[in-house]
Amino acid sequence: MVGADERLPIRPDGSSGTAPNNSFADWVRGFRRTTDASILVVFVVIQIVCIAAALIMPTSFRYLSGPNISVMLQAIPSLGIVALGVGVLMIAGEFDLSVGTAATFVSVVAAMLMNDMSISVWIASAVAIVLGTLIGALNGLITLQFAMPSFIVTLGGLLFWHGMTFLVHGAQSIGFRPDPVFQFVFGGSLGLVGTSFLWLILCCVGFHMMLQHHRLGNQIFAVGGNRDAATAIGISPRKIKVIAFSIAGAMAAFSGIINATRVNSINPAQGQGVELQAIAACVIGGVALTGGRGGILGIFLGAALIYTIQDVLLLMRAPGFYLDIFVGALIVIAVIFNQVAGNWFRR
Repeated sequence: MVGADERLPIRPDGSSGTAPNNSFADWVRGFRRTTDASILVVFVVIQIVCIAAALIMPTSFRYLSGPNISVMLQAIPSLGIVALGVGVLMIAGEFDLSVGTAATFVSVVAAMLMNDMSISVWIASAVAIVLGTLIGALNGLITLQFAMPSFIVTLGGLLFWHGMTFLVHGAQSIGFRPDPVFQFVFGGSLGLVGTSFLWLILCCVGFHMMLQHHRLGNQIFAVGGNRDAATAIGISPRKIKVIAFSIAGAMAAFSGIINATRVNSINPAQGQGVELQAIAACVIGGVALTGGRGGILGIFLGAALIYTIQDVLLLMRAPGFYLDIFVGALIVIAVIFNQVAGNWFRR
């Protein structure tokens, strides 16, 4: 049965038609219709420009140096993992502005369990991820139960969890020094590639499979695309949105643990601004602000593009506030590009 929204029978990647792809050419035509196509072109072009500049100026612009690549691959997961959860929630038609401060709060809780109660880092981290999941679910329940905009609910959550972090620990940094096995699994490196980057890739693959090849993914797209039509075909928007909020909370907590493992400490003041960068990564990656459209590859490339810009600015010794200027401009340009150039890609 076809619902009121014609998007429901369309594949979650945004492509039209129901016929399966039978050749590579069919796959290419289908990919061109997705939200990932345009951001992939932008990302490749920027990488080509950066690589060319590095080859022309190898001493002054060390973009291709081993240490720079290693730092990049270790930094991207801290934003990319949060952005995956935020992106899934945005596809479902909601926002979560509390992911940054909530991630800091649950990381501090994990560190306190380790340092003050001598609990294993594995158990403490599991508790932190469960707590992050519950915080996300609470955001969803409040939003849906009282029919409030998720923007307002999670804005309150941003301030609440920021304050709670200082309440439970104070303003001092707290050490996070796990055992060697945990340190390697979540904060180690295999050559230039950090294990945290491998976790990001694994999460990307898992979320892609969920969104594109699982009933839950279809329901998330349906609820975000047209809630009434989704309800008409038997989908519970309340259930799906609470699940999406929970996923966002869990991924924020996971990112917080990985980041704490990488630097072996947690600053209670950190986390603010992460939510805006995560939303920016999703928007740059082609996730629709109105819900119902987006792709995991685009979210990953959006996060990578933000850190690419940051890295280029650092290599050029530009002031730190330049990052905000460029990312702010990139958000607007990305939306315009996705609307204008995206029409050509999806023809």
